[in-house]
Amino acid sequence: MQDAGILDLGLDPRYAQLAQAPERRRLPQIALIAMLLAAMLIALGAAVAMPGMLQGFGQLFGGNQKPVRISLDQQREVSAMNVVDKSQIIAEGLAAEQRNAEIPISALPVESIAGLKFGMVDGSAYATALRCLTQAVYYEAATEPLQGRRAVAQVVLNRMRHPAYPNSVCGVVYQGIERGWGCQFSFVCDGALLRAPSPALWRQAQDIAQAALGGYVEASVGTATHYHADYVLPKWAFNLGKITQLGRHIFYRFNGNWGRASAFNERYSGVERVPLINFAAMQIKADADGAVLPGAPALVDGLTVTPEVTDRHAPTDVGGRLDVTKSWRLSIPDPVAASSRYREALGGATDDGHVSSAGDKTGLAAAEPLQSAVSQ
Repeated sequence: MQDAGILDLGLDPRYAQLAQAPERRRLPQIALIAMLLAAMLIALGAAVAMPGMLQGFGQLFGGNQKPVRISLDQQREVSAMNVVDKSQIIAEGLAAEQRNAEIPISALPVESIAGLKFGMVDGSAYATALRCLTQAVYYEAATEPLQGRRAVAQVVLNRMRHPAYPNSVCGVVYQGIERGWGCQFSFVCDGALLRAPSPALWRQAQDIAQAALGGYVEASVGTATHYHADYVLPKWAFNLGKITQLGRHIFYRFNGNWGRASAFNERYSGVERVPLINFAAMQIKADADGAVLPGAPALVDGLTVTPEVTDRHAPTDVGGRLDVTKSWRLSIPDPVAASSRYREALGGATDDGHVSSAGDKTGLAAAEPLQSAVSQ
């Protein structure tokens, strides 16, 4: 008996044989359905992961996000924020450490930025970017904790992706070198590049730079674009959001939308160049500033200048090298004023015409004080 509400149209005789087909004929259909379901699951997983993937790729080579607009005047204002320009420094030493500690940590959230992978960048450009980033890590933070060194690399890459800064790694690292006093990273201008790096510490810095270019993210500093040592206090520290302190470096982000992760969408140029550096001029400036670079000969007692190979004397000979900052002076008698005593010591004529012999006790007695004075 047919149930009410159900219309039975029966089975078309043309498909009767298919309906009675063995179970094995249905296996390909089941496999096809399983494949379709698997493909749907894969597509669903990709849809979830895709925004992060697109964000990383888009931030490296430009994405669809609306860029942050920054005027030329604003760029100049940002480029003036450094520690090389001494007019920017409010305090130094212990006073700076105390005042830095009083600046509160920003209440704004520390946003994460997707890592960048430079494997798709041209080989020569990658090698140059690696060199510049290694220099920044080494000369800025070679003896800092590992997390602090990674944070320095993160700041460089953060700047490269922010419209307020150059859009290449080397462009960020060497920004301001053309002015001499406005370098964004102090080692570029202060003569640090004149000294050869320590091989072991350089290898460590290079490993950190390589990891950063390979996608490693130091999340503890988030969108940080600035840092300075805690023993100096630049006035711009009060205009930024303090994120954290790692080792001796304090890290900051821009306030407002400039410091949001969405603002870091600048297109990477893909071109890396190291500017020509006048090392001779850099050496002259370092000498004028009185900079004592690590590895340079240290001053020793009795010397007020660094020893030079042109001195023409043995290392232990202080002759001709007087420390004029001390109170003592040589006490060798003036030969002209003591001419009579010299002649007496040598058996010559005295002022009264007396000629003393070499064996004259008077002459020997006169010579003893002279010899004593010369030996002082």
